[in-house]
Amino acid sequence: MSHFYSNASEVLEVPLFFINSVEIILTFYIDGAGLMFLSLVLAISSSVLLFSGSYMKEDFFLPRFISLVLLFVLSMSLLITSLNMISILLGWDGLGVVSYVLVVYYQNEKSNAAGMITALTNRAGDAAIMLIIGFMVESGSWNFMFMAKDMLPEEIAFLGVIVMLASITKSAQMPFSAWLPAAMAAPTPVSALVHSSTLVTAGVYLMVRFHPLFVNSHAMALLTITAFLTTFMASVSALKECDLKKIVALSTLSQLGVMVMTLGAGYPQLALFHLMTHATFKALLFMCSGKIIHTMADTQDIRNMGNLICSMPLTAAFFNLANMALCGFPFLAGFYSKDMLMEVILMKDVNMMSMFLVCMMVGLSSAYSIRLAFLSLFNLPSAPVVMGACDEDSQVSGAYVMLGSLAVTSGAMLSWVMLPSPYLILLPVVLKVSTLALTLFGALIGLTLALNFENKPISLAEINMNMWLLPALSGVLPSKLSLSLHKNISVMDSGWAELWGGKGGDTMLVNLAALLPKGTLASMFSYQLLGGAIVMLFLLYLYLGSLMSMWRWKR
Repeated sequence: MSHFYSNASEVLEVPLFFINSVEIILTFYIDGAGLMFLSLVLAISSSVLLFSGSYMKEDFFLPRFISLVLLFVLSMSLLITSLNMISILLGWDGLGVVSYVLVVYYQNEKSNAAGMITALTNRAGDAAIMLIIGFMVESGSWNFMFMAKDMLPEEIAFLGVIVMLASITKSAQMPFSAWLPAAMAAPTPVSALVHSSTLVTAGVYLMVRFHPLFVNSHAMALLTITAFLTTFMASVSALKECDLKKIVALSTLSQLGVMVMTLGAGYPQLALFHLMTHATFKALLFMCSGKIIHTMADTQDIRNMGNLICSMPLTAAFFNLANMALCGFPFLAGFYSKDMLMEVILMKDVNMMSMFLVCMMVGLSSAYSIRLAFLSLFNLPSAPVVMGACDEDSQVSGAYVMLGSLAVTSGAMLSWVMLPSPYLILLPVVLKVSTLALTLFGALIGLTLALNFENKPISLAEINMNMWLLPALSGVLPSKLSLSLHKNISVMDSGWAELWGGKGGDTMLVNLAALLPKGTLASMFSYQLLGGAIVMLFLLYLYLGSLMSMWRWKR
């Protein structure tokens, strides 16, 4: 805790080797924010592993699954404690590779498609990180603590924009949002870990670390607009969605937009505060959702659920606790961060439109949470359901209690530790109570939608449920374009490219060799001539390539 109050930090450097004049150093950076976030990641991971022991006890490959989860946590820990871009890339790429393996864990068509979308979308962020590594060679070090020492303001601004690009791909901001609900194909314990404190939070955490580089006001404004669009799209989609895991995933997406919006407003410490409080109750919400799905014969449609408050009282109680924390119910974890965010943003010199958008964001988060709770727990089911496992399980109950206690107390405790000097809030009474009023108003809207729920959505609702057609634009359409391009290239390869390319050249050399005198000596000579011709062609190709490179460099 002293690290927070004294702003102290510890740096451990492990030199590895040199590449030209740049030394590769494995750097570990321990400060208050990183230490607290790492502790939270490990606490949530232990709860997830405890939950996995019960949820996946019949899986034949459970040891392999546990090993993959531990490797996932190790990659996130490396990312949190890294000060060097090389070690950040190791943790960043480790998250991407292990997440792909976990998403395709069940090895069916849906899982493979979801894993491919997840991997390809995250590759854009990996490319941006590699671009930063190449850009930082100029400074002679990959330690981002000293990167601004020898750089011009324009270079620092450019570097900040690249960091933003890498972060919004990992945090699923628009237009890279389609992979986050698709990653629900992974087992539920993985979803609880991915959507609470590891993969999706890596982008936000990276922006918190690199926030001093965000000096471009236009880029910050664009980041804020992107975050609001992401929050609005996810919230409206969650209001019309019927898949339980997808609703929880969309709620994660909306809260990620809130964090990025806070960063765009210039409050990185508050964004990290909301990230950490959100991690506690979101992991609990995913665990409860997984237990409900597992109990109800693996159905995820909330239209087939209902009255779970009687059949699964323990799970329903913790599910409601996590939902209330997500709404921002007073004195739960989500209240402290959401109320603080609302107050500091409303205290800024913002226009009426921005104020309205922030208020709508708070109301929508409450609306989809109450709708989900009512339809899945209290409403009468619209279809007969075969009840499976019981609600009493010592491992699941232990995981519930661990995360439930954090969902109640983490908001207050983190505010005491991370915000030792209270923010001076000067607001009229109307704006001061606006968060609570908007939460209640959003709850009323969600209850109204649940009571008037229809199974026949209109076309606009279908568009909302499809996340404004982002999955089609980022998944189906590029796949069709690439397949069409592949088909055209195949046709071209079968035509003149085949005649004048490798096949034609091979035929010409064979015909040339056939004209040579036959016999042992002549045959050896022909093979030598053939090999020499191939070597000469290869050297000519290298020479022409070097000339082209020099010409492009001179231009």
